[in-house]
Amino acid sequence: MTSIFDSGLLSDLSSAWAATSNIEIVAVVFGLLYIVLAAKENSGCWPAAFIGTGTSIYLFWDGKIYMESLLNVYYLIMAVYGWWQWQHGGDEKSTLAVSRFTRQQHAFAISLILTLTLISGYFLALKTDAALPYLDSFTTWAAVVTTWMVTRKILENWLYWLVINSAAIVLFVDRGFLLYAILYALYIAIAVFGYLQWRDAYTRALNVR
Repeated sequence: MTSIFDSGLLSDLSSAWAATSNIEIVAVVFGLLYIVLAAKENSGCWPAAFIGTGTSIYLFWDGKIYMESLLNVYYLIMAVYGWWQWQHGGDEKSTLAVSRFTRQQHAFAISLILTLTLISGYFLALKTDAALPYLDSFTTWAAVVTTWMVTRKILENWLYWLVINSAAIVLFVDRGFLLYAILYALYIAIAVFGYLQWRDAYTRALNVR
């Protein structure tokens, strides 16, 4: 059996790490901090998101995944909106509680994601030099919808992120963003943890009523 040490994998990883920029490291660190805090319902996740996404805009534009770059502009806005919502978005401007989508809301969200993916993917493939235009479009529009779900503390957002993060790993590996690929693999595990944490919070709130 061939050992991992006998293959070129370690050499590839070492080369990828050497090529990793400082801006990618900053973006990854704050991106990881964001999702850990979000899973714990800690509103400090939003300042972390603001810093992480701010550094990602240039990184992704330079890597020619334009939709991801524009997505991070949206994330900057949502970081401010999300912080306010979590603090004052509940009844009578109280702290926002975890809630759930109905089946109709899920159907609308998924249909919207797929429609926007096809439209922007077609445009990017036809008019730009974008890499993986349809995959780039899917991860972008799905993240747009799902990030809004996070700002409103919709429980199922974590299930959406499982799909989005898996697709994003393929995109980042193709573009050579090793740290981002590793980060999104961690996101998958944290999404499971976040879902369980938020589900418990939702159940506790129901029992109090």
